[in-house]
Amino acid sequence: MEFHNKKKYISFLKFKRDFQKYSLEKVRSYELVLFWLKNRLNRNQFLILSGILVGCTAGLAGVLLKAVVHYIHQLIITKVHFEYQVLFYIVFPFLGIVLTTITVLTVFKGQDRKGIGAVLYEIAQNSSIISRVKMYSQMVQSAITVGLGGSAGLESPMAVTGAAIGSNYAQTYKLGYKERTLLLAAGATAGIAAAFNAPIAGIMFAFEILLTGVVFSDFIPLVVAAICGSLLSRVLLEDDVLFRFYARQSFNYHNILYYLILGLVAGFYARYFVIISQYIEHFIKKLRLSRLRVAMLGGAALSLLCLLLPPLFGEGYTIVKAFADGNAQGVLHNSFFRYFETGNWTLIIFLVLICLLKAFATSITIHSGGNGGNFAPSLFAGGTLGFLFAVICTQLGFEEVPVSNLVLAGMAGVMSGALYAPLTAIFLIAESSLGYDLFIPLMIVSVISYLIARWFSVLPPDFKALATQGKIFTHEHDKNLLSLLHTADLIDKQSQIISPHNTITDLQEAIKNGNKNIFAVLDDVGHLTGVLTLDDIRPILFNKDLEGIHSVQQLMKAPVAIIHPWQLLPEIIKIFDDTNAWQLPVTDENNRFIGFISKSVILSSYRQLLKEYSVG
Repeated sequence: MEFHNKKKYISFLKFKRDFQKYSLEKVRSYELVLFWLKNRLNRNQFLILSGILVGCTAGLAGVLLKAVVHYIHQLIITKVHFEYQVLFYIVFPFLGIVLTTITVLTVFKGQDRKGIGAVLYEIAQNSSIISRVKMYSQMVQSAITVGLGGSAGLESPMAVTGAAIGSNYAQTYKLGYKERTLLLAAGATAGIAAAFNAPIAGIMFAFEILLTGVVFSDFIPLVVAAICGSLLSRVLLEDDVLFRFYARQSFNYHNILYYLILGLVAGFYARYFVIISQYIEHFIKKLRLSRLRVAMLGGAALSLLCLLLPPLFGEGYTIVKAFADGNAQGVLHNSFFRYFETGNWTLIIFLVLICLLKAFATSITIHSGGNGGNFAPSLFAGGTLGFLFAVICTQLGFEEVPVSNLVLAGMAGVMSGALYAPLTAIFLIAESSLGYDLFIPLMIVSVISYLIARWFSVLPPDFKALATQGKIFTHEHDKNLLSLLHTADLIDKQSQIISPHNTITDLQEAIKNGNKNIFAVLDDVGHLTGVLTLDDIRPILFNKDLEGIHSVQQLMKAPVAIIHPWQLLPEIIKIFDDTNAWQLPVTDENNRFIGFISKSVILSSYRQLLKEYSVG
């Protein structure tokens, strides 16, 4: 018994010693417990506990954001008559974008990097370290934007918030890159799971989008985080807030042709959605106006769109639910189309306009200063497109058209093509509709749409610029690791240099006193004029008859290639392979010599990174 007590006391002293490395004044009581548990539990046990804590925190953040925005929209859409709603459509979207921009400029000092691309950048370039401010900044900004009618979604901000929570949790408890990345993904997973009450879709999102190019074998923390986020949304949110669809038909294989055609339509529409987004982004950048003026211009344009077509106001999930439930006339009646003769062709024109203008409304919201993502817009547009397709088929005389199923499949198809996430789309709709018997049509539409999207662009357009610059990971694992190496850090700036006017005697002396096997030949102002290697010099070193050779200029050679410090490592490796060289000179834009870069140094650094970043 005495031995057991001594063992406990020694364990406590060890914990106290380890804990004193941290500032006691800054540590909260629960952190004291977690630091103690970290010392008592093994790695896997602590990661599972961490997944639960991160999942609950991120899930609660997502539930809070979802509930606030939902009740604002419900107040406007269901509690106010259309004639009075018009005032909201004129004022609120404008205020949403302008207030978000003012908040970013004043409260967050202009730091508005948003979207999943920012998280991917932190994973690849900043060791999965995300600023603490991201744990709440995205929630505040998106609540203002979408809550006041911005035509965007809350899911991307929720994912970014969850990722920031996971990253900062890992930083607090001094976890390494592997664990930090895992908990970052767990937080984002919980955010998506809470948004849709779809844990499997949250996990698929992590693997398809966040962890692209990252090799992982730890799955349990992601699973428990997804469960926590999903359970919290299920317990705390009412059914009308949840992303749930109860109206659907059983799958009939005779209807496969509908899904094949819808897959093609969804794929091309997703491409249209992406092109409009890129066009609006470039157009706004060309205006060269202040951010506040851009926000005012974008807010005015968005208010006009919402006034003309009220379904463009906010996320639009209630509209899609109405389509799936067969209540399209109610949606039509809550717009200026109520003053026209209602019929199928009126409804078709109404739906076509929604599909065409939703891309503009979302792009204006995001790129003019609002905060939100493409999750909800792609689902809304896909559901509307599926319903439009069903109405057209019915109008053409086809019988037993599976309207609700086409709405669901359209959502999966456009999301798959716009976000390049077919598995996320399939499981999201299957979980949200309890329609696991719809896997076949969901897979058909999602895969066709995804293939069409990849036909136009192999990389997701939202991330293409970052991927091309080597700033985020792709599916090419080797390039991912090379992108973590920076050319400037690998340059040997202690290179031996010599003047082209030096004599052979000077060269022999430089070889005698140096330890390099390559020389840079520079003129008087530091410009590179050539290179000399020991292999070039060796034949003449012991040749007593040097008649005709008086200076270095007669021996030097032009380099087979020249590297610049801004070039990426994958490109440099290709140059080494093409030239069969092992050392190449590096110069600036004015041809001033900086140093040499060695292929062996690059390979050695790559092997070290492979050891550090591979997850066992």
